[in-house]
Amino acid sequence: MSQFGPNDFYTSGPSADASYNFDVPEFGQELNFQSFDNTQPSVPPNYDAAYSNAPNSGLGGFYDPTAYTDSSFAQDKSFKQGGAAGGAATGNEFEDEPPLLEELGINPNHIFQKTLAVLNPLRGTDQQILQDTDMAGPLVFCLTLGGILLLSGKVTFSYIYGIGVMGCIFFYCLLSLMVTRSQVTFGAVASVLGYCLLPMVVLSGINILITIQGTLGLIVSGISILWCAISASKLFATAFSMDHQQLLIAYPCAVLYGGFALITIY
Repeated sequence: MSQFGPNDFYTSGPSADASYNFDVPEFGQELNFQSFDNTQPSVPPNYDAAYSNAPNSGLGGFYDPTAYTDSSFAQDKSFKQGGAAGGAATGNEFEDEPPLLEELGINPNHIFQKTLAVLNPLRGTDQQILQDTDMAGPLVFCLTLGGILLLSGKVTFSYIYGIGVMGCIFFYCLLSLMVTRSQVTFGAVASVLGYCLLPMVVLSGINILITIQGTLGLIVSGISILWCAISASKLFATAFSMDHQQLLIAYPCAVLYGGFALITIY
């Protein structure tokens, strides 16, 4: 078997003419690197040229104080004026917003007008105010009546709400059959019946001071029931244009508020 050396292997191939040198240079030998002569003078880059040559740039150099022309100042001024106008418009929008109570459906003026109409049945009231479905006043009067009766040792919240809801449903059905000129809404009916509960609140307050279960109590209770019936019938006749029908609706109102009077007295 013949032996081949490393040089014999490379010289026996097709590239026999090529010579390879695998000798490792000694550490003491100096390595000659190719040197390049930089004869061109060093010039700092010009960044302003790139921006000045850009089309429609409208900008000079980074440090050019003449970069902002009159047109750019005009644009900035118009932008600031537009922002100020937008801020003024936003402020006007906030100023024109309705109060929070009106957004929640609570109108203090309507509450005051309806309360005065209940206290004085002979007082004229606007029809549009009476058709408002305001439930803030009725809830306050119901809670006040229940709270005063609670001070007398009577827990009657469930009776008040039960009789009130059944009365509202009954009067809504009754008025829907009687009224022909305007539309009857359940909210308006409940609002009128709730506001006319105010004389019963006064009666419950008197019950704390004196006992009204005798003859005097019957007289005071009768006056309160009549007061509630007249006020409710007057408000219903005004709200739904019920001409010459106030006496017809007054009797059911007296029956309803008679139930509240029984709760108050006994």
